[in-house]
Amino acid sequence: MLNLIRGSKYVNDMMKSISCGYTHTVGLKADGTVVAVGRNTSGQCDVSSWTDIVAISCGDFHTIGLKADGTVVGVGRNTEGQLNTSSWTDIVAISGGDFHTVGLKADGTVVAVGYNGHEQLNVSSWTDIVAISGGTYHTIGLKSDGTVVAVGDNEDEQLNVSSWSNIVVVAGGYFHTIGLKSDGTVVAVGRNTDGQLNVSSWSDIIAISCGANHTIGLKADGTVVAVGYNGNGQLNVSSWTDIVAISCGNYHTVGLKSDGTVVAVGHNVYDQINVSEWNSIGRGDDIK
Repeated sequence: MLNLIRGSKYVNDMMKSISCGYTHTVGLKADGTVVAVGRNTSGQCDVSSWTDIVAISCGDFHTIGLKADGTVVGVGRNTEGQLNTSSWTDIVAISGGDFHTVGLKADGTVVAVGYNGHEQLNVSSWTDIVAISGGTYHTIGLKSDGTVVAVGDNEDEQLNVSSWSNIVVVAGGYFHTIGLKSDGTVVAVGRNTDGQLNVSSWSDIIAISCGANHTIGLKADGTVVAVGYNGNGQLNVSSWTDIVAISCGNYHTVGLKSDGTVVAVGHNVYDQINVSEWNSIGRGDDIK
C-alpha cells in the first residue's frame, strides 16, 4: 500500500500526467510524449507528434501541453481562441477550462486566452499565484499565502472563496469549486444539486479533481473517494488502490496507478475510458 506524503513533489508531478476533457482522456508518458483516447471530432486527441511535454491539461474539446522550455502547444477546438498560446513563455503550469486556457508564469502572474463572456480571463492583475484551475466559465488561482482568488461566472456562488485559507490545491468544476487544505480536509462552494459538494467528512486527502457534477479525492493511502452524480458509474472507484493521480472528465473518472498504468470508470460512448493498454504514464524519474 502506498504511503504518499501530502503536498509532495511526487504527487504534484503525477497530477500533471493525466487529464480528462468532456469526452476524451490524455496521458503524459515518462519520455515526454503524449497519448489520447476518446472523441476526436475537433482534433483534441491529435497529440501523437508532441515531445518534451512536462504537463497536460484538457478543456472540453481542446488539449494543452506544457513543454520543458516553458512554451505551450495545443490541439482541438479553437472557436474562441482557446489555443492561442503560441506567444506564451516562462509558463510553469497550465489549465484548460471549457472554452478557455490559463497559464501560470514563473513570476507568479497569470495569462489566459479564449472565451471571456463571464470575465473568466480577467486575471492580468493576479500576483503571487502558485496554482491555477479553469472551470466551465470561471478561473481559480491559489496564492502563495494559501488564500484563493477567482473570476468569472458566479451564478451558483462558485467564486465565493475569499474566506478560504491554508489551501494547497484548487480545482474548478462545471459550476463548483473545490479546495484542498493543508490538513488534508476539503472545502467546496457552488452548485450542489447532485451532492458534489458533500466533502466535509473527507480526511487525509492529497489531491482533488472536479467533473461536471462530481468530485474526486485521492487519499494518502492511495485509495479514492467520490461524491456527486453517478449516472454513468463515474463514482465507482471504491475498489481502486495504489493510485497516485486522478482526473475527472464531465462524466468519467481516471486514476493513475503507481506502476504507470491507468484505470477508468464512467461514460464510454466515445471510448474515453479505454486506457487499459496504457503504460509508463507519469513524469520521467517520478515513476516509482
